[in-house]
Amino acid sequence: MITLADGLRLPTNGLDYTILAIYFVVVLGIGFAAKRSVRTSLDFFLSGRSLPAWVTGLAFVAANLGATEILGMAATGAQYGVAVVHWYWIGAIPAMVFLGLVMMPFYYRSKVRSVPEFLLQRFDKSAHLLSSILFAFAAVLIAGVNLYALSIVVEALLGWPQWVAIVVAGLFVLAYITIGGLSSAIYNEVLQFFVILAALIPLVVLGLKRVGGWGGLTDSLTASHGHNFLTAWGGTGIGQANPLGANWLTIILGLGFVLSFGYWTTNFAEVQRALSAKNLSAAQRTPLIAAFPKMFIVFLVMIPGLVAAVLVPKLGAPENLQYNDAIPYLMQELLPNGVLGIAVTGLLAAFMAGMAANVSSFNTVFTYDIWAKYVKTDRPDGYYLRFGRLITAIGVLASIGTAFIASSFSNIMGYLQTLFSFFNVPMFVVFIIGMFWKRASMKSGVWGLLAGTTAAMVNYFWIYKQGIIAIPTDQGANFVSAIVGFVAGAVVMVVVTLFTEPKPEAELAGLVWGSPHSNGVGSGEGTTAPGLAEPPAEGDAAWYRKPALLGWGALVLAALCYLPYSL
Repeated sequence: MITLADGLRLPTNGLDYTILAIYFVVVLGIGFAAKRSVRTSLDFFLSGRSLPAWVTGLAFVAANLGATEILGMAATGAQYGVAVVHWYWIGAIPAMVFLGLVMMPFYYRSKVRSVPEFLLQRFDKSAHLLSSILFAFAAVLIAGVNLYALSIVVEALLGWPQWVAIVVAGLFVLAYITIGGLSSAIYNEVLQFFVILAALIPLVVLGLKRVGGWGGLTDSLTASHGHNFLTAWGGTGIGQANPLGANWLTIILGLGFVLSFGYWTTNFAEVQRALSAKNLSAAQRTPLIAAFPKMFIVFLVMIPGLVAAVLVPKLGAPENLQYNDAIPYLMQELLPNGVLGIAVTGLLAAFMAGMAANVSSFNTVFTYDIWAKYVKTDRPDGYYLRFGRLITAIGVLASIGTAFIASSFSNIMGYLQTLFSFFNVPMFVVFIIGMFWKRASMKSGVWGLLAGTTAAMVNYFWIYKQGIIAIPTDQGANFVSAIVGFVAGAVVMVVVTLFTEPKPEAELAGLVWGSPHSNGVGSGEGTTAPGLAEPPAEGDAAWYRKPALLGWGALVLAALCYLPYSL
């Protein structure tokens, strides 16, 4: 079970609690303001596809700023050093660019309301139903992680009982999503993004000042942890030992390709923000805009972790503060009242953003892809709007239950990576093969999902946990499980396709790269993704808004970020 040290009680006063109260009032106010625009189920679940790119872009990155990002990544920095940058520069940016440039045209032009609905159009009902069930289950589990992490932090820092923190946060998320739908969640995520920055920036500045600046920080860590602690790739050669328990090959394939692409391109909690954009150009730019703050947020979580490793020499020892205590410890040591209130509010905002993203995606998938498709079909739109609000409440209650499942894992980050390898990776392999291989048969989708999920679970629970193959850490095992799940799903899809009928080519228009009616541009008709020939909206033709420029710019910048940490 993850706990914070008993001694980490923050010296909060009335000013800090006032700031916290103001934040909660603003959150509910945004929910009531968004309610005025909710008239149909599309307004509730996808904001009527009306939001500008800068709003959806900030919401896209804020939806990911949950439990793992703040506590988990700071803990990872304190434990593994600069290696934490892999989760950003190779484990996020390339996949976000791929989503924006390649996959969003398929999603947006097909007018799907969710990620599983795309599988219905590309494959068949069996693939659609299975993916919907798997995603809904995973969304509730991940929302529970954020609730559990929040309760631990609030109990340790403010002295509130865990159940009080869970209920209060859950009720606020339930209130503003139920009232204002996805628009409320997205506009609150934009607010939460800036609150989180306001919480983390003072920790970085004051933390560096305490240890003598960046030079003092690196000198201290080199002396205590060795040179590799401050390099991204040090000690990752095949056969070499390192704390991360992974070599360069498993980092690139397991994290950089399979896990990251599986998460960023098929996780509806993220894709939903892009689908709510007002046009295709805005939808494409959503993950591309998000990529720029994403690549620099690593410094806001890594540096506090490194500072904590200097200030607490035996951080992580059984009798000492644990890695998860890095951020709370610095808040206690460095922040004055007022700033402390902002920091506490930022932590709560991070957990609520992560939970809200998963709850809002859960209610959409459950309503559209399960209830409306297979249980109560052909009902008036108002029925599904009311049901969406009801299932939101059920999702929050279920998340409270799954919070206790999260408590049985020793590392939140490891738990989430395990879930991603089980649920997101198999979905990614089905998507990528279905989008780029028109011969892939209708039945191959469901069998690929089953094979990928089963193989990843077998590798983790049997081969790794039973010690059949020695893998040093849970993180290393997750990378391997992701690779195994991807390969198994791909092989089974190819084999099943050889013995089953493909989908008629006329039904693949706009769903497969190179389909005859794709409206392609560039090297010829039908050679690119659908929708790229759509004329840009007013103002979107500006050179600085071109998706290709944003995407390639993000990739080059991420590669340049590696240079100072690769020597």
